[in-house]
Amino acid sequence: MKSENILVLGGTGKTGRKIVDLLGKTNHNVHIGSRSAKPSFDWHQPENWSHSLVGMDKVYITYQPDLAVPGALDAIERLTKEAQKAAVKKLVLLSGKGEKEAQLCEQVVIHSGIDYTIVRASWFNQNFSENFLLDSILDGFVALPQAEVQIPFVDTNDIAQVAVRALLGNEHNGKIYELTGPETITFKQAVTIIAEVTNRAITFVPISIQEYIEGMRRIDLPEDFIWLIEYLFTEVLGNPNNSEITNDIEKILNKKPISFKEYAQKAAIVGAWNIPIKQHS
Repeated sequence: MKSENILVLGGTGKTGRKIVDLLGKTNHNVHIGSRSAKPSFDWHQPENWSHSLVGMDKVYITYQPDLAVPGALDAIERLTKEAQKAAVKKLVLLSGKGEKEAQLCEQVVIHSGIDYTIVRASWFNQNFSENFLLDSILDGFVALPQAEVQIPFVDTNDIAQVAVRALLGNEHNGKIYELTGPETITFKQAVTIIAEVTNRAITFVPISIQEYIEGMRRIDLPEDFIWLIEYLFTEVLGNPNNSEITNDIEKILNKKPISFKEYAQKAAIVGAWNIPIKQHS
């Protein structure tokens, strides 16, 4: 197989770094797109994007913080135009399952004239161990809205493997994949599983979306982050269609998706939740 230049945007992130690792085992030339890379890639500095795209054959795109946020559509439109100018042959876009705003960004890539694969992922298992929910787990107290919603959490290891197949295989051109885990569980069930595999007490409390938003504002989280979390909890988790389980991972990888319990057991073994729990009165 001819060696290709592949740019992985977000190459140090949850999916990107795993894609970089997998591609590193092939004969392809892997380039990391991040602010610390040379040339650097920063979503807030579009004037420099062309430098990262020079000579690239294929590009994996993950937009931070999410394709649904205001400004994402403009960014994907501009990036796609730069990719056209650079004669990029293939784009693989990480999108969100059930996010209507993200689908507008997908359409830009689909109609770019460049070969593409769209990878729509459900909520990541790794949100519990790498960011977002990690502090709450470590604190031993998790309060979340939409407590009874059934969620088909998906593992970033599976996402990365699918993305690599999409980058390297022409049979995935023009396809839209929806990636989920093998079953649906609630936030409460997920926290219970983590408590079991770590042998610690973690309290889960269901709260309203409004209470959750007010709590984020009390600790001075950025408004754009608060907007995104509210969107994800209302528009995405509030849509019953997003509880649907798909078989795309099994179809592409010829293996069962990683279950939440499998993920939690491995995360516990490597010490993802090893910081002592704080005591609550």
